[in-house]
Amino acid sequence: MVTTPQATPSPISPRQVLVIEDDPDIASLISMHLSDNGFDVRLENRGDTGLATLKAGIAEGKTFDLVVLDLMLPGIDGLTLCREIRSEGSYIPILMLTAKSTELDRVLGLEMGADDYLTKPFSLPEFIARVKALLRRVDALSAKPTEPAAASMITKNGLTIDAEKRQVLIEGKEIDLTAREFDLLHHLAGHPGRVYNRVQLLDQVWGYSYEGYEHTVNTHINRLRAKIEKDPANPTYVLTVWGVGYKFVQ
Repeated sequence: MVTTPQATPSPISPRQVLVIEDDPDIASLISMHLSDNGFDVRLENRGDTGLATLKAGIAEGKTFDLVVLDLMLPGIDGLTLCREIRSEGSYIPILMLTAKSTELDRVLGLEMGADDYLTKPFSLPEFIARVKALLRRVDALSAKPTEPAAASMITKNGLTIDAEKRQVLIEGKEIDLTAREFDLLHHLAGHPGRVYNRVQLLDQVWGYSYEGYEHTVNTHINRLRAKIEKDPANPTYVLTVWGVGYKFVQ
């Protein structure tokens, strides 16, 4: 009797984490604990070299599963780097680390595209727990059904949104929007007349809900209106549904 050998299951590739931290002691501890928990870690101690490493990986068709990003960095600061990462087009979760602890700093980090935030000093078990929770949320988000994608070209009352060029025009004049402002407008305009509350917008535009950060949506709506509305106090495109949320005019 011939016994056919059973194939050995392919090992699951470890998650790839890019750590951009200029403090060598913190970087070493973070790297050690991530490695102990089964992650492959790449360390960079400058913002500019960290960005170069990330872009090189994307160009080669490879990417990181997570970026751990310090706020205060030589070369390029963490907020600027966060914005640059988001402008690359591919979504990579970002956990921001900083010695600053004011609410403004936290909100700025989240508005620039960070997914979570830890203030130094922090415990390493909490850090690992945050990393795992963030990756679980990203996995859950990618697994759940999504809404139909908005059209690549949307026109309404003199407003033109070109998703491929990520360009917005009002009566032919280009409007300068941040990446998040564009995503928010494109999402609302792609589903005209549908009302979204703040939590839904955080989930569908930012990636998932940030408990306690619903006011971030208000801030972006106000900035968006200031750029696209003739009279931001009496908007004609992005409308408020009092007590519920926001919608794009139908």
